[in-house]
Amino acid sequence: MPNTRPPFQPIGNAPVFQQLLNTAQLVAATRASVLILGESGSGKEVLARHIHDISPVAHKPFVAVNCAALPENLVESELFGYKRGAFSHASQDREGLIRSAEGGTLFLDEIGELPLTVQAKLLRFLESGEILPLGSDRAVNVSVRVLAATNCQLEKMVKDGRFRADLYYRLQVVPMEVMPLRERGGDIALLAEHFLRQAAQTHGLKPATFTAEALAALKTYHWPGNIRELKNLCERLTILCALRSDPLDVDNLPAEIRGGKARGVALSGSPLSLEEQEKEMISQAMEQAKGNKTHAAKLLGITRYTLLYRLKKHFPDSALES
Repeated sequence: MPNTRPPFQPIGNAPVFQQLLNTAQLVAATRASVLILGESGSGKEVLARHIHDISPVAHKPFVAVNCAALPENLVESELFGYKRGAFSHASQDREGLIRSAEGGTLFLDEIGELPLTVQAKLLRFLESGEILPLGSDRAVNVSVRVLAATNCQLEKMVKDGRFRADLYYRLQVVPMEVMPLRERGGDIALLAEHFLRQAAQTHGLKPATFTAEALAALKTYHWPGNIRELKNLCERLTILCALRSDPLDVDNLPAEIRGGKARGVALSGSPLSLEEQEKEMISQAMEQAKGNKTHAAKLLGITRYTLLYRLKKHFPDSALES
């Protein structure tokens, strides 16, 4: 299946990030295996997609596999496929995820979670370009570029016997490390503005902005969840503060980002927690929509079902919930 996604342009001007993109440009032109290292949420899959999108096989499939999400007893069949009758529930042939990436890129996220038995088969595929589906006695040739990623210390896993040394060295032909967001301080404002626009577009709302003080607080925060945490924060604030006309200030940020110096502030300026802010936003949306739940849900950028759930949560004994 051809890749129809629009190309993704990574965002960031930090020198370490620009150097990473320069490396990506070089390796994208080849079919070398790449091992992408980095903390959870730092953007490893984004980098993998970028490498694919600027490669000669950009028009071919990009198949992302979260190895940690595959049940251990199904990993082999999911990756390599199977023939009908290979096991009790195999009622028809299945090509598997590797073959579904034919001609394109296979991205194996959380590669350290693969069982040792499957690691051996993956190594054989990387060395020979052949896979052997379960229940088959004929190997199948597959042309796929493999990118892998992990937030684990694979070298330590190798020493502990939990990851094959030969597979480790085969995967890291080109190792690339994605820096955590806290080391890309200059990019935080760019990313925050991008995620605010993205969230507004997704939920049909007016894009919010941050004050200079709020951006300064974002830049000094250590971001344990990295880019994923920043993106989720921007989406949450876009929804909860949808009726604001002024920029988001420090007091609208979570306590862990504010450093516990202040509590959240509602639209009226009174101190409120995030949960109380949500309640206040729902109340104002219902008032502006004159009680029309469908209209209020649109104002908040959420589904009507979600609004009904939150009304029941915040106003269990009120006419608002009825």
